[in-house]
Amino acid sequence: MAATPARSAAIPALVPRGAGHQFVLYGDSCSGVPGGRHEQAFARVNAVVRRLAPGPQFLVFAGDEVAGLTPEPRALRAQWRHWLDVEMGWRDRRVPLWHATGNHTTYDAMSADTFRALTRLPRNGPRGQQGLAYWIRRGDLLLIFVHTLCAELGGEGYVETAWLRATLRAHADARHKLVVGHHPAFPVNGYSGAYQRQIAPEAVGAFWDVLVEQGVAAYLCSHILAFDVQVHRGVLQVCTAGAGTAPRMPAGVEYLHCVQMALDGAGLRYQVLDAAGRVRERLSWPPAAPGVGDWTALPRGRIRAPTAFPHARARCIALRFRGRAAKAGTGAMQTLLAAQRTGELAALWIGLRGNAQRLTVVVSSEPGRSPHYWLGPQLAAGEIFDLALLLHADMGPGGILWRRATDGAWQSCAAASAWGLERLRPAAVWSIGHDGGGPRHSPFRGEELAAAVAAIWRPR
Repeated sequence: MAATPARSAAIPALVPRGAGHQFVLYGDSCSGVPGGRHEQAFARVNAVVRRLAPGPQFLVFAGDEVAGLTPEPRALRAQWRHWLDVEMGWRDRRVPLWHATGNHTTYDAMSADTFRALTRLPRNGPRGQQGLAYWIRRGDLLLIFVHTLCAELGGEGYVETAWLRATLRAHADARHKLVVGHHPAFPVNGYSGAYQRQIAPEAVGAFWDVLVEQGVAAYLCSHILAFDVQVHRGVLQVCTAGAGTAPRMPAGVEYLHCVQMALDGAGLRYQVLDAAGRVRERLSWPPAAPGVGDWTALPRGRIRAPTAFPHARARCIALRFRGRAAKAGTGAMQTLLAAQRTGELAALWIGLRGNAQRLTVVVSSEPGRSPHYWLGPQLAAGEIFDLALLLHADMGPGGILWRRATDGAWQSCAAASAWGLERLRPAAVWSIGHDGGGPRHSPFRGEELAAAVAAIWRPR
Protein backbone atom coordinates (compact mmCIF):
# COMPACT_ATOMS: atom_id res chain seq x y z
CA MET A 1 0.00 0.00 0.00
CA ALA A 2 1.03 3.62 -0.31
CA ALA A 3 2.77 5.14 2.70
CA THR A 4 0.57 6.21 5.58
CA PRO A 5 0.16 10.04 5.42
CA ALA A 6 1.34 10.53 9.03
CA ARG A 7 2.20 8.21 11.88
CA SER A 8 -0.30 9.94 14.18
CA ALA A 9 -3.04 9.41 11.61
CA ALA A 10 -2.59 5.64 11.38
CA ILE A 11 -5.70 3.52 11.99
CA PRO A 12 -4.99 0.20 13.72
CA ALA A 13 -6.13 -2.63 11.46
CA LEU A 14 -7.61 -5.85 12.75
CA VAL A 15 -5.04 -8.57 12.19
CA PRO A 16 -5.44 -12.35 12.29
CA ARG A 17 -5.06 -14.07 15.66
CA GLY A 18 -2.34 -16.33 14.31
CA ALA A 19 -2.43 -17.52 10.70
CA GLY A 20 -5.06 -15.83 8.58
CA HIS A 21 -5.95 -13.00 6.24
CA GLN A 22 -6.92 -9.33 6.51
CA PHE A 23 -8.39 -7.16 3.78
CA VAL A 24 -10.67 -4.25 2.95
CA LEU A 25 -14.16 -4.60 1.48
CA TYR A 26 -16.04 -1.69 -0.06
CA GLY A 27 -18.37 -0.93 -2.95
CA ASP A 28 -20.61 1.45 -4.88
CA SER A 29 -18.46 4.50 -5.47
CA CYS A 30 -20.26 5.13 -8.80
CA SER A 31 -17.44 7.50 -9.73
CA GLY A 32 -15.01 7.65 -12.65
CA VAL A 33 -16.14 11.13 -13.77
CA PRO A 34 -13.50 13.86 -13.22
CA GLY A 35 -15.02 16.45 -10.91
CA GLY A 36 -18.16 14.35 -10.57
CA ARG A 37 -20.32 14.48 -7.47
CA HIS A 38 -19.00 11.17 -6.10
CA GLU A 39 -15.29 11.67 -6.76
CA GLN A 40 -14.56 13.67 -3.63
CA ALA A 41 -16.53 11.31 -1.39
CA PHE A 42 -14.68 8.29 -2.81
CA ALA A 43 -11.37 10.05 -2.19
CA ARG A 44 -12.28 10.48 1.47
CA VAL A 45 -12.99 6.76 1.83
CA ASN A 46 -9.74 5.87 0.06
CA ALA A 47 -7.86 8.19 2.41
CA VAL A 48 -9.10 6.05 5.30
CA VAL A 49 -7.98 2.84 3.57
CA ARG A 50 -4.52 4.37 3.11
CA ARG A 51 -4.23 5.06 6.85
CA LEU A 52 -4.69 1.43 7.90
CA ALA A 53 -1.67 -0.02 9.64
CA PRO A 54 -0.77 -2.59 8.63
CA GLY A 55 -2.22 -2.14 5.18
CA PRO A 56 -4.60 -4.72 3.74
CA GLN A 57 -3.28 -7.81 2.03
CA PHE A 58 -5.83 -7.32 -0.74
CA LEU A 59 -8.85 -5.20 -1.67
CA VAL A 60 -12.34 -6.42 -2.61
CA PHE A 61 -14.68 -4.06 -4.43
CA ALA A 62 -18.24 -5.40 -4.53
CA GLY A 63 -19.33 -3.61 -7.70
CA ASP A 64 -20.42 -0.30 -9.20
CA GLU A 65 -16.99 1.29 -9.30
CA VAL A 66 -18.03 3.77 -11.99
CA ALA A 67 -21.21 5.68 -12.80
CA GLY A 68 -21.56 3.70 -16.04
CA LEU A 69 -25.04 3.14 -17.49
CA THR A 70 -24.04 4.74 -20.77
CA PRO A 71 -24.48 3.27 -24.27
CA GLU A 72 -21.20 4.87 -25.40
CA PRO A 73 -18.17 2.54 -25.21
CA ARG A 74 -15.68 5.41 -25.23
CA ALA A 75 -17.41 7.19 -22.36
CA LEU A 76 -17.52 4.01 -20.30
CA ARG A 77 -13.86 3.20 -20.95
CA ALA A 78 -12.93 6.77 -19.98
CA GLN A 79 -14.73 6.37 -16.66
CA TRP A 80 -12.92 3.10 -15.93
CA ARG A 81 -9.55 4.59 -16.89
CA HIS A 82 -10.10 7.56 -14.57
CA TRP A 83 -11.22 5.27 -11.73
CA LEU A 84 -8.33 2.82 -12.12
CA ASP A 85 -5.51 5.22 -13.00
CA VAL A 86 -6.43 8.38 -11.07
CA GLU A 87 -8.86 7.62 -8.26
CA MET A 88 -7.12 4.34 -7.41
CA GLY A 89 -3.71 5.57 -8.51
CA TRP A 90 -2.49 5.60 -4.90
CA ARG A 91 -2.72 1.80 -4.68
CA ASP A 92 0.42 -0.28 -4.43
CA ARG A 93 0.09 -2.58 -7.47
CA ARG A 94 1.49 -5.44 -5.43
CA VAL A 95 -1.76 -5.42 -3.42
CA PRO A 96 -4.42 -7.25 -5.48
CA LEU A 97 -7.71 -5.52 -6.23
CA TRP A 98 -10.59 -7.84 -7.15
CA HIS A 99 -13.97 -6.73 -8.44
CA ALA A 100 -17.53 -8.01 -8.52
CA THR A 101 -19.77 -7.12 -11.43
CA GLY A 102 -22.51 -4.53 -10.81
CA ASN A 103 -25.59 -3.01 -12.37
CA HIS A 104 -23.67 0.19 -13.23
CA THR A 105 -20.80 -1.74 -14.85
CA THR A 106 -22.18 -4.87 -16.58
CA TYR A 107 -25.63 -3.84 -17.78
CA ASP A 108 -25.29 -5.08 -21.38
CA ALA A 109 -22.88 -6.98 -23.64
CA MET A 110 -20.75 -3.91 -24.37
CA SER A 111 -20.31 -3.00 -20.72
CA ALA A 112 -19.53 -6.63 -19.80
CA ASP A 113 -16.82 -6.71 -22.46
CA THR A 114 -15.41 -3.44 -21.13
CA PHE A 115 -15.40 -4.83 -17.60
CA ARG A 116 -13.48 -7.90 -18.77
CA ALA A 117 -10.95 -5.89 -20.75
CA LEU A 118 -10.11 -3.32 -18.09
CA THR A 119 -10.28 -5.32 -14.85
CA ARG A 120 -8.30 -8.26 -16.29
CA LEU A 121 -9.68 -10.77 -13.83
CA PRO A 122 -9.18 -14.56 -13.98
CA ARG A 123 -11.05 -16.37 -16.77
CA ASN A 124 -11.86 -19.46 -14.70
CA GLY A 125 -15.62 -18.84 -14.43
CA PRO A 126 -18.52 -20.69 -16.04
CA ARG A 127 -19.07 -20.70 -19.78
CA GLY A 128 -20.19 -17.27 -20.98
CA GLN A 129 -19.14 -15.61 -17.72
CA GLN A 130 -15.36 -15.80 -17.97
CA GLY A 131 -13.90 -12.62 -16.51
CA LEU A 132 -17.22 -11.85 -14.80
CA ALA A 133 -17.48 -14.77 -12.38
CA TYR A 134 -14.23 -16.27 -11.11
CA TRP A 135 -12.39 -17.69 -8.13
CA ILE A 136 -9.21 -16.81 -6.26
CA ARG A 137 -7.24 -19.12 -3.97
CA ARG A 138 -4.83 -17.62 -1.41
CA GLY A 139 -3.46 -20.43 0.73
CA ASP A 140 -6.33 -21.65 2.89
CA LEU A 141 -8.69 -18.89 1.68
CA LEU A 142 -11.09 -19.35 -1.24
CA LEU A 143 -12.77 -16.26 -2.68
CA ILE A 144 -15.52 -16.80 -5.27
CA PHE A 145 -16.94 -13.85 -7.19
CA VAL A 146 -20.39 -14.52 -8.65
CA HIS A 147 -22.10 -12.60 -11.44
CA THR A 148 -25.53 -11.51 -10.17
CA LEU A 149 -26.54 -10.12 -13.56
CA CYS A 150 -26.16 -13.35 -15.53
CA ALA A 151 -27.45 -12.58 -19.03
CA GLU A 152 -27.68 -16.26 -19.95
CA LEU A 153 -30.19 -16.84 -17.14
CA GLY A 154 -32.21 -13.64 -17.39
CA GLY A 155 -30.05 -10.64 -16.49
CA GLU A 156 -30.16 -8.55 -13.35
CA GLY A 157 -30.88 -10.54 -10.21
CA TYR A 158 -30.00 -13.91 -11.71
CA VAL A 159 -27.02 -15.97 -10.59
CA GLU A 160 -26.01 -19.50 -11.50
CA THR A 161 -25.32 -22.10 -8.82
CA ALA A 162 -23.97 -25.24 -10.55
CA TRP A 163 -20.50 -23.75 -11.15
CA LEU A 164 -20.55 -22.20 -7.69
CA ARG A 165 -21.24 -25.57 -6.05
CA ALA A 166 -18.65 -27.34 -8.17
CA THR A 167 -15.99 -24.76 -7.38
CA LEU A 168 -16.66 -24.95 -3.65
CA ARG A 169 -16.49 -28.73 -3.77
CA ALA A 170 -13.24 -28.62 -5.72
CA HIS A 171 -11.76 -26.46 -2.93
CA ALA A 172 -13.27 -28.36 -0.01
CA ASP A 173 -9.89 -28.20 1.72
CA ALA A 174 -10.06 -24.40 2.01
CA ARG A 175 -10.36 -23.41 5.65
CA HIS A 176 -11.99 -20.08 4.84
CA LYS A 177 -14.59 -19.61 2.10
CA LEU A 178 -16.11 -16.28 1.09
CA VAL A 179 -18.48 -15.55 -1.78
CA VAL A 180 -18.72 -12.04 -3.24
CA GLY A 181 -21.49 -10.67 -5.44
CA HIS A 182 -23.21 -7.38 -6.05
CA HIS A 183 -26.89 -7.94 -5.21
CA PRO A 184 -27.90 -8.94 -1.67
CA ALA A 185 -29.64 -12.26 -1.27
CA PHE A 186 -31.95 -10.88 1.43
CA PRO A 187 -33.56 -7.43 1.84
CA VAL A 188 -31.50 -4.74 3.55
CA ASN A 189 -33.11 -2.10 5.78
CA GLY A 190 -36.53 -3.19 4.52
CA TYR A 191 -35.69 -2.32 0.91
CA SER A 192 -37.07 -5.30 -0.95
CA GLY A 193 -37.60 -5.74 -4.66
CA ALA A 194 -37.09 -8.90 -6.65
CA TYR A 195 -34.36 -8.72 -9.30
CA GLN A 196 -33.72 -4.99 -8.84
CA ARG A 197 -32.77 -4.91 -5.16
CA GLN A 198 -31.85 -8.51 -4.45
CA ILE A 199 -31.24 -11.84 -6.11
CA ALA A 200 -34.26 -13.27 -7.95
CA PRO A 201 -36.69 -15.15 -5.67
CA GLU A 202 -36.53 -18.23 -7.90
CA ALA A 203 -32.72 -18.26 -7.59
CA VAL A 204 -32.01 -17.16 -4.03
CA GLY A 205 -33.04 -20.38 -2.31
CA ALA A 206 -30.72 -22.58 -4.35
CA PHE A 207 -27.95 -19.99 -4.09
CA TRP A 208 -28.10 -19.85 -0.28
CA ASP A 209 -28.43 -23.63 -0.03
CA VAL A 210 -25.03 -23.92 -1.70
CA LEU A 211 -23.43 -21.49 0.74
CA VAL A 212 -24.83 -23.35 3.74
CA GLU A 213 -24.04 -26.83 2.41
CA GLN A 214 -20.45 -25.95 1.50
CA GLY A 215 -19.53 -24.18 4.73
CA VAL A 216 -19.18 -20.63 3.37
CA ALA A 217 -18.49 -18.14 6.16
CA ALA A 218 -20.05 -15.09 4.53
CA TYR A 219 -21.61 -13.63 1.41
CA LEU A 220 -20.20 -10.14 0.78
CA CYS A 221 -22.32 -7.79 -1.33
CA SER A 222 -23.24 -4.14 -1.88
CA HIS A 223 -25.88 -2.43 -4.12
CA ILE A 224 -28.14 -1.16 -1.28
CA LEU A 225 -26.66 2.11 0.02
CA ALA A 226 -26.08 1.01 3.58
CA PHE A 227 -23.91 -1.05 5.84
CA ASP A 228 -25.80 -4.10 7.04
CA VAL A 229 -25.08 -7.53 8.47
CA GLN A 230 -27.51 -10.43 8.78
CA VAL A 231 -27.22 -14.14 9.50
CA HIS A 232 -29.20 -16.75 7.58
CA ARG A 233 -28.85 -20.40 8.56
CA GLY A 234 -25.51 -19.60 10.10
CA VAL A 235 -24.02 -17.76 7.07
CA LEU A 236 -23.36 -14.01 7.27
CA GLN A 237 -24.63 -11.59 4.64
CA VAL A 238 -22.49 -8.44 4.83
CA CYS A 239 -23.68 -5.53 2.70
CA THR A 240 -21.44 -2.51 2.13
CA ALA A 241 -22.36 0.20 -0.35
CA GLY A 242 -20.89 3.37 1.04
CA ALA A 243 -17.77 4.14 -0.95
CA GLY A 244 -18.94 7.36 -2.53
CA THR A 245 -22.68 7.69 -3.04
CA ALA A 246 -23.35 9.91 -0.03
CA PRO A 247 -26.01 12.12 -1.71
CA ARG A 248 -28.22 9.05 -2.16
CA MET A 249 -27.74 7.57 1.31
CA PRO A 250 -30.45 8.03 3.99
CA ALA A 251 -29.30 11.04 6.00
CA GLY A 252 -28.69 10.39 9.67
CA VAL A 253 -28.88 6.62 9.24
CA GLU A 254 -26.19 5.55 6.78
CA TYR A 255 -22.76 6.99 6.10
CA LEU A 256 -19.73 6.74 3.82
CA HIS A 257 -17.61 3.80 4.86
CA CYS A 258 -15.28 0.91 4.14
CA VAL A 259 -15.03 -2.40 6.00
CA GLN A 260 -11.74 -3.80 7.24
CA MET A 261 -11.91 -7.55 7.87
CA ALA A 262 -9.75 -10.24 9.43
CA LEU A 263 -10.14 -14.01 9.08
CA ASP A 264 -8.47 -16.63 11.25
CA GLY A 265 -9.12 -19.94 12.93
CA ALA A 266 -11.46 -18.35 15.48
CA GLY A 267 -13.71 -16.76 12.86
CA LEU A 268 -14.33 -13.44 11.12
CA ARG A 269 -14.00 -9.96 12.58
CA TYR A 270 -14.64 -6.59 11.02
CA GLN A 271 -14.62 -2.90 11.78
CA VAL A 272 -16.65 -0.40 9.75
CA LEU A 273 -14.75 2.86 9.28
CA ASP A 274 -16.48 6.08 8.30
CA ALA A 275 -14.93 8.78 6.11
CA ALA A 276 -13.20 10.31 9.16
CA GLY A 277 -11.62 6.99 10.10
CA ARG A 278 -13.85 6.39 13.13
CA VAL A 279 -15.01 2.87 13.95
CA ARG A 280 -18.81 3.03 13.67
CA GLU A 281 -19.66 -0.69 13.86
CA ARG A 282 -17.74 -3.86 14.65
CA LEU A 283 -18.36 -7.57 14.97
CA SER A 284 -16.64 -10.81 15.92
CA TRP A 285 -18.39 -13.88 14.52
CA PRO A 286 -19.25 -16.44 15.65
CA PRO A 287 -19.78 -15.22 19.21
CA ALA A 288 -18.39 -17.27 22.06
CA ALA A 289 -21.19 -19.46 23.39
CA PRO A 290 -21.99 -19.23 27.11
CA GLY A 291 -21.29 -22.25 29.25
CA VAL A 292 -23.86 -24.15 31.26
CA GLY A 293 -23.02 -22.15 34.37
CA ASP A 294 -23.50 -18.81 32.61
CA TRP A 295 -27.29 -19.12 32.45
CA THR A 296 -29.49 -17.45 35.09
CA ALA A 297 -33.11 -18.52 35.46
CA LEU A 298 -35.72 -15.75 35.20
CA PRO A 299 -38.76 -16.25 37.45
CA ARG A 300 -42.27 -15.46 36.25
CA GLY A 301 -43.56 -11.96 36.98
CA ARG A 302 -41.84 -8.59 37.42
CA ILE A 303 -38.15 -8.70 38.30
CA ARG A 304 -35.26 -6.30 38.50
CA ALA A 305 -33.41 -6.36 35.17
CA PRO A 306 -30.42 -8.71 35.54
CA THR A 307 -28.39 -6.62 33.11
CA ALA A 308 -28.53 -3.04 31.86
CA PHE A 309 -28.51 -4.15 28.24
CA PRO A 310 -27.30 -2.54 26.09
CA HIS A 311 -24.45 -0.38 27.29
CA ALA A 312 -20.77 0.01 26.44
CA ARG A 313 -19.73 -3.25 28.11
CA ALA A 314 -22.91 -5.24 27.51
CA ARG A 315 -23.36 -5.45 23.79
CA CYS A 316 -24.64 -9.01 23.44
CA ILE A 317 -26.82 -11.27 25.59
CA ALA A 318 -28.62 -14.55 25.03
CA LEU A 319 -32.10 -15.55 26.16
CA ARG A 320 -33.70 -18.97 26.27
CA PHE A 321 -37.41 -19.76 26.37
CA ARG A 322 -38.87 -23.22 26.91
CA GLY A 323 -42.46 -24.38 27.21
CA ARG A 324 -45.49 -25.74 25.41
CA ALA A 325 -47.27 -23.48 22.94
CA ALA A 326 -50.92 -22.59 23.42
CA LYS A 327 -53.77 -24.52 21.88
CA ALA A 328 -55.08 -23.81 18.38
CA GLY A 329 -57.13 -20.65 17.97
CA THR A 330 -54.98 -18.53 20.27
CA GLY A 331 -54.37 -15.31 18.38
CA ALA A 332 -53.82 -12.82 21.21
CA MET A 333 -50.39 -11.38 22.03
CA GLN A 334 -48.51 -13.65 24.44
CA THR A 335 -45.60 -12.16 26.37
CA LEU A 336 -42.40 -14.08 26.96
CA LEU A 337 -40.41 -11.05 28.16
CA ALA A 338 -41.11 -7.33 28.40
CA ALA A 339 -38.52 -4.73 29.44
CA GLN A 340 -39.93 -1.50 30.86
CA ARG A 341 -38.87 1.99 31.78
CA THR A 342 -40.96 4.01 34.22
CA GLY A 343 -43.89 5.78 32.55
CA GLU A 344 -43.22 4.31 29.10
CA LEU A 345 -44.47 1.46 26.98
CA ALA A 346 -42.23 -1.58 26.87
CA ALA A 347 -38.90 -0.68 25.27
CA LEU A 348 -38.43 -4.35 24.36
CA TRP A 349 -41.20 -6.92 23.98
CA ILE A 350 -40.58 -10.55 23.08
CA GLY A 351 -43.50 -12.87 22.57
CA LEU A 352 -45.88 -14.73 20.28
CA ARG A 353 -48.52 -13.09 18.06
CA GLY A 354 -51.44 -14.25 15.95
CA ASN A 355 -52.97 -17.66 15.36
CA ALA A 356 -49.65 -18.76 13.89
CA GLN A 357 -48.01 -17.97 17.25
CA ARG A 358 -45.11 -16.28 15.49
CA LEU A 359 -42.12 -15.29 17.56
CA THR A 360 -42.03 -11.49 17.47
CA VAL A 361 -39.67 -8.90 18.92
CA VAL A 362 -40.88 -5.31 19.24
CA VAL A 363 -38.41 -2.48 19.93
CA SER A 364 -39.41 1.08 20.85
CA SER A 365 -36.46 3.39 20.36
CA GLU A 366 -38.04 6.46 21.98
CA PRO A 367 -41.37 7.51 23.53
CA GLY A 368 -44.02 8.69 21.13
CA ARG A 369 -42.51 6.96 18.11
CA SER A 370 -43.89 3.85 16.45
CA PRO A 371 -42.07 0.67 17.41
CA HIS A 372 -40.30 -1.60 14.92
CA TYR A 373 -41.00 -5.31 14.55
CA TRP A 374 -38.75 -8.34 14.06
CA LEU A 375 -40.31 -11.67 13.05
CA GLY A 376 -39.09 -15.17 13.79
CA PRO A 377 -40.50 -18.69 13.47
CA GLN A 378 -44.06 -19.89 13.94
CA LEU A 379 -44.96 -22.38 16.66
CA ALA A 380 -47.48 -25.12 16.05
CA ALA A 381 -50.40 -25.39 18.44
CA GLY A 382 -49.31 -27.34 21.50
CA GLU A 383 -45.70 -27.58 20.29
CA ILE A 384 -43.02 -28.18 22.88
CA PHE A 385 -40.44 -25.47 22.13
CA ASP A 386 -36.92 -24.58 23.24
CA LEU A 387 -35.77 -21.36 21.58
CA ALA A 388 -32.61 -19.32 22.03
CA LEU A 389 -32.45 -15.64 21.13
CA LEU A 390 -29.29 -13.64 20.60
CA LEU A 391 -29.63 -9.88 21.14
CA HIS A 392 -26.60 -8.20 19.59
CA ALA A 393 -26.36 -4.42 19.75
CA ASP A 394 -23.41 -4.31 17.31
CA MET A 395 -25.28 -5.90 14.39
CA GLY A 396 -27.87 -3.22 13.57
CA PRO A 397 -31.23 -4.55 12.34
CA GLY A 398 -29.71 -8.01 11.83
CA GLY A 399 -28.83 -8.27 15.52
CA ILE A 400 -32.00 -10.00 16.73
CA LEU A 401 -31.37 -13.67 16.04
CA TRP A 402 -32.98 -16.97 16.96
CA ARG A 403 -32.27 -20.68 16.76
CA ARG A 404 -33.52 -23.93 18.22
CA ALA A 405 -31.67 -24.08 21.51
CA THR A 406 -30.50 -27.68 21.17
CA ASP A 407 -29.40 -27.52 17.53
CA GLY A 408 -29.66 -25.39 14.42
CA ALA A 409 -27.82 -22.31 13.22
CA TRP A 410 -28.41 -18.66 14.06
CA GLN A 411 -30.94 -16.82 11.91
CA SER A 412 -31.63 -13.07 11.87
CA CYS A 413 -35.27 -12.22 12.38
CA ALA A 414 -36.99 -10.59 9.42
CA ALA A 415 -37.38 -6.83 9.76
CA ALA A 416 -38.05 -3.64 7.81
CA SER A 417 -35.86 -1.37 9.91
CA ALA A 418 -32.68 0.61 9.27
CA TRP A 419 -31.64 0.38 12.94
CA GLY A 420 -31.51 -2.25 15.64
CA LEU A 421 -30.78 -2.75 19.31
CA GLU A 422 -28.13 -0.02 19.34
CA ARG A 423 -31.10 2.36 19.85
CA LEU A 424 -32.59 0.37 22.71
CA ARG A 425 -32.40 2.16 26.06
CA PRO A 426 -31.74 -0.02 29.12
CA ALA A 427 -34.79 -0.84 31.22
CA ALA A 428 -34.83 -1.30 34.99
CA VAL A 429 -37.64 -3.85 35.09
CA TRP A 430 -38.25 -7.07 33.15
CA SER A 431 -41.53 -8.95 33.18
CA ILE A 432 -41.62 -12.66 32.35
CA GLY A 433 -44.87 -14.23 31.16
CA HIS A 434 -46.87 -10.98 30.96
CA ASP A 435 -46.34 -7.45 29.64
CA GLY A 436 -45.76 -5.76 33.02
CA GLY A 437 -49.31 -4.60 33.60
CA GLY A 438 -50.01 -7.71 35.64
CA PRO A 439 -50.54 -11.44 35.07
CA ARG A 440 -53.72 -10.78 33.05
CA HIS A 441 -51.97 -8.42 30.61
CA SER A 442 -50.89 -10.22 27.42
CA PRO A 443 -50.07 -13.42 29.32
CA PHE A 444 -48.32 -16.45 27.89
CA ARG A 445 -51.23 -18.82 27.23
CA GLY A 446 -49.27 -22.03 26.89
CA GLU A 447 -47.80 -24.17 29.64
CA GLU A 448 -44.59 -24.64 31.60
CA LEU A 449 -42.84 -21.44 30.47
CA ALA A 450 -39.22 -21.29 31.63
CA ALA A 451 -36.92 -18.36 30.79
CA ALA A 452 -33.22 -17.76 31.30
CA VAL A 453 -30.61 -15.16 30.39
CA ALA A 454 -26.96 -15.87 29.65
CA ALA A 455 -23.97 -13.99 30.90
CA ILE A 456 -23.05 -11.11 28.62
CA TRP A 457 -21.33 -12.32 25.46
CA ARG A 458 -18.24 -10.27 24.83
CA PRO A 459 -16.36 -10.23 21.50
CA ARG A 460 -13.69 -12.87 21.19
